Amino acid sequence: MKSASLRQLLQKVSSGEVSPEEAAREIAYLPFSDLGFAKVDHHRELRSGVAEAVFGEGKTPSQVSEIVEDLLSGSNASVIVTRSSPEQYEAVREAAPEAHFDAVARVIVARGSSEAPAGVYLVVSAGTSDGPVAQEAIVVAEALGLKVESLTDVGVAGVHRLLADREALERADVISVVAGMDGALASVVAGLVSVPVIAVPTSVGYGAGAGGITPLLTMLNSCAPGIAVVNIDNGFGAAVYAATILQR
Repeated sequence: MKSASLRQLLQKVSSGEVSPEEAAREIAYLPFSDLGFAKVDHHRELRSGVAEAVFGEGKTPSQVSEIVEDLLSGSNASVIVTRSSPEQYEAVREAAPEAHFDAVARVIVARGSSEAPAGVYLVVSAGTSDGPVAQEAIVVAEALGLKVESLTDVGVAGVHRLLADREALERADVISVVAGMDGALASVVAGLVSVPVIAVPTSVGYGAGAGGITPLLTMLNSCAPGIAVVNIDNGFGAAVYAATILQR
């Protein structure tokens, strides 16, 4: 439940459309529901502006399905499952037939945002191998109601490919840069634009990349100001941060 929904509920109580008892029952559902194996946080969207998402790895298909069903019944917020599997998707479809699954991003969206897109979120990826992480950011951002554009395979080894799309950079209100190897693309992009840049290091690269540690440190040590860095392969976190900025 968003703060606007809570205000609407209270206004209905004030006008007599909803009884105090009915409102109390609905508000009582806000903190969390205990499923035994999971405590589903229905209060998170009201607190932070973005509803709880489900991390699929380590959960059985039936657990994911039960959590999704509970989230769907508890609010009108987007319901997103990250790091999910086809088996989990099939289980979720029993509770939410309209759900869809992006196999590249490994994301299930059982319900997306119905609000008008807020601003332009541009996802820039250095190489094709960074695609799954970039796609996670794209799918999650769209589910959260952002207008998303993307540039792919524009890494610094051929920086002219990036410069050929300056118009896309100039249209953006927030940019995520997804890069492995040396992770230098984030600094290049941040040096070209005046909007927030969210750097997403990926685990793509040879041994010295240390599973994403090298691009992570490069991004943290960037000489270009205005960069925020999320965790390795965390396209989800980048999209949520972009939504937090744009939905203000």
